[in-house]
Amino acid sequence: MENFTNDTIDTSQLPKFEEVAFTGLHPKYFKVVLINLLIVIGLLILVPSLVSILKPELFSGRIWMILGIVIPIVSTLIVAFSIIGFKKKGFAFRNHDVLFRHGIIATNTIVIPYNRVQHVALHEGLVSRYFGLAKIEIFTAGGSSSDIEIPGIEKEQAENIKQLLMGKIQKQL
Repeated sequence: MENFTNDTIDTSQLPKFEEVAFTGLHPKYFKVVLINLLIVIGLLILVPSLVSILKPELFSGRIWMILGIVIPIVSTLIVAFSIIGFKKKGFAFRNHDVLFRHGIIATNTIVIPYNRVQHVALHEGLVSRYFGLAKIEIFTAGGSSSDIEIPGIEKEQAENIKQLLMGKIQKQL
């Protein structure tokens, strides 16, 4: 205990994650996003239509007018935010950590050191599988708020990333 020091760190000399070159999601993933949006928007239109057929007394002309205004506005906002969100997402793998950037209004960057990674999963959705894409889920010791999902990665690259992360986990054991 006699050689204990607690020197201050010059924070201006620390490496900046903002300078990391992030890899964007695969361009095919934008098609997946659009298809999923079409499904959501289709449901926004289909559900009121089915309800009006089954229970016509619930839908007056005023409700149809409101839905005729609300559905296009909500649909436009969903599409706009999805486009912006797609463009802002990115990931990077460095020697000691993985970074994931996302957000629409505020950009969030999650940095996970490899020694915090507990489990890695690879998922393929129905639409993503058609385009040869997958999603990597990285689970950490910090709980669900620090876990990340990186969608829109080519399946082969996603498998390589999973192997890389599994190798990092094995080295820790």
